[in-house]
Amino acid sequence: MFSRLKNLFAIKGYRLFVICMLLVGIGISITQPYLSLYFTEDFGMSAGAFGVFMAISSLSGVVVNSLIAKHSDTGLDRKWLIILAMLSSALGYASYLVFHNFYILLIVVSLFNGIGAAAMPQIYASAQESANESNSDDKTFAMSTLRSLVSLGFLIGPLGGTLILGVLGYKGLFLGTSAIYLIIASLVILFLQKRKTVQKGKKRTSADSASLKNKQIMQPLIAFIFLFAVNAINGINTPLFIVNELHGTHTEVGLVVSISAGLEIPIMIVLGALSKKISNHSLMMSGCFISVMYYIILSVSTASWQLVVAQLLQAIAVAILMGNGLSYFTDLLPHSLGLSTTIYSNGSTIGRLIGNLGGGVIAQFAGYRNVYFVCQFFVIFAFFILWKTRTHKEKEKENKEFEIRKDVSYRS
Repeated sequence: MFSRLKNLFAIKGYRLFVICMLLVGIGISITQPYLSLYFTEDFGMSAGAFGVFMAISSLSGVVVNSLIAKHSDTGLDRKWLIILAMLSSALGYASYLVFHNFYILLIVVSLFNGIGAAAMPQIYASAQESANESNSDDKTFAMSTLRSLVSLGFLIGPLGGTLILGVLGYKGLFLGTSAIYLIIASLVILFLQKRKTVQKGKKRTSADSASLKNKQIMQPLIAFIFLFAVNAINGINTPLFIVNELHGTHTEVGLVVSISAGLEIPIMIVLGALSKKISNHSLMMSGCFISVMYYIILSVSTASWQLVVAQLLQAIAVAILMGNGLSYFTDLLPHSLGLSTTIYSNGSTIGRLIGNLGGGVIAQFAGYRNVYFVCQFFVIFAFFILWKTRTHKEKEKENKEFEIRKDVSYRS
């Protein structure tokens, strides 16, 4: 394992991508836990208005991200797309301190965050291109390792945010977050080399074009939206379920959340290392099965310790979804890296948005325990969608096997 990790740094610019993804994770998580407090306590916004604000700004990211993705594989230099996105994110967080009108802030933040949303997909696409140029045979491992660094950033960021908030308040928190994105932009300007092998739109393969016209991409996108929605619903419902249904403590809630988050990172790296033996498509199917088992346990649990033990299953399922899900979409569109990473990113954004908006409603009308039966249904639905979907590599393999059988038959 150590030698394989060491070999990843033979990929051009991989050290830069490692630093950037860790800083992106820290940049997002350093402020995220405190936004609701800032808007409701300091800004004077109601909880409902805050939900509308976050929903609109998230959807703006999906729209702008999709527009950028359509052109990112047709000749635009990803280096400058990443820089533009990082600068926009920095301006977006600084805007919280400048604008104090709800509608003006909504427009400004939606614009800057919309452009900033392209940062992570374009970094992933740039890393994938570097792996291709370096002739790496460990691309999935490289991408899952990068994704694990974002999760590591999510473990570091909230602690840093707490310290900054205690010393400098919200002004220091937002300016500190902006500074992180400016640092990333500076690193990209200084150290990311311009790509010479940028694919032109007219050279895009027919396989990619065909998959965009049929259900080859839309079906797995829908499946991923359901899976990310279920993950968001679990994040909302499980703490409430422990306290209100199982009569557990807040300490047990923290234990459940921390165990799952702590296990995700090493599991993500291990699963990425297994990519040579197990296809991403097979891992996604396995992840759905494990997720169903997890929600079955939760739906029949009678004590908090059962949820604590079940977090191993949850960590594996989330590690597959977040670590190998990205490579799964690059397998579907191997010649359109910007588009494939953006589809994955948009699916996660839409899924989380649906889960955050719908999780509380389902719990209110169905009850905390019955939420897990709904989650089981969603995961099973996603499983059957993915089961019907074949990746580009699998199709090529089937075509080659068919040609071999045809040639053998002809010769005989």
